Amino acid sequence: MSMNIGEGDGIDASTMRGRDWPCLRQFCVFMENRVGRLHELLRHLEGHDLRVIALSIADSVDCAIARLMVDNYERCREILKLTNFTVSERDLIGVELPEDPQPYLKVCTALLQAEVNIHYTYPLLYRRRGRSAIALFVDDIEMGMHILRDAGHILIGENDLQDDDEEFLS
Repeated sequence: MSMNIGEGDGIDASTMRGRDWPCLRQFCVFMENRVGRLHELLRHLEGHDLRVIALSIADSVDCAIARLMVDNYERCREILKLTNFTVSERDLIGVELPEDPQPYLKVCTALLQAEVNIHYTYPLLYRRRGRSAIALFVDDIEMGMHILRDAGHILIGENDLQDDDEEFLS
């Protein structure tokens, strides 16, 4: 089925999925659980000048799912289409950890008070103003973003992944 999103429907293109989307895009890559398969995936991505920002692997005896984010999701999508990997995409919330003795607790408490469930989280290779960041998959992305913003947390969007503190990358 072919979809022509934004073609003739009167929707402003700036509201469509793009670099200023307030979420982060995660790729879920299904792989056989065998030696060298993860290496092959990373060779495809990093070999095309993509920087892996986050990587989490859930595996079983026969298969594994690599959840990953890169600094340019559009380019990553193009590259993954040319591979033999099975891929799906998902939006996640990116949030800077606050300067607090219990930064994870601050983030989780804000979501708990609003009864937004966290399905999983993992760290990002990202620093801005000396702060680390995490990615969160929650049951209601829009509500989660709204709650975190209202609680004073700084959200990370796609553009931010290319603009982190360079001194922490060396």
